[in-house]
Amino acid sequence: MLYIDGASHGNPGPAGYGVVIADEKGTVLRELGGSLGIATNNVAEYGALLRALEEARLLGADEIEVYTDSELLARQIEGRYAVKSPHLWPLYREAKEALGGFRAYRLVRISREENGRADALANRGAAEAEAQGL
Repeated sequence: MLYIDGASHGNPGPAGYGVVIADEKGTVLRELGGSLGIATNNVAEYGALLRALEEARLLGADEIEVYTDSELLARQIEGRYAVKSPHLWPLYREAKEALGGFRAYRLVRISREENGRADALANRGAAEAEAQGL
């Protein structure tokens, strides 16, 4: 289970990502967060997804469930929303390619309250970007 979130303080502004990786029983295996420099919130959401997919691959996962509170990200990956912003196209393509490397994947939209730890990590990453003067 991959819980992901992106944050941008300013949209665009200093941005960060948060990722919580748990096993089937809910035991947390890894928590990751970091700065993404200056970005929009949607770019930060994609940054979180890409970082989570990279880490899942390193852990040897071949089937994944991604939990996100970003309706836009979830619906774009599902093909229900078009990717209209030109700056999101490269991230969308990279995400789809990375997802294609898994035997199976599922995206699940959850509430912000259910995604609290990933949200906290993403906001910490955005604060780090801010502190770096980005």
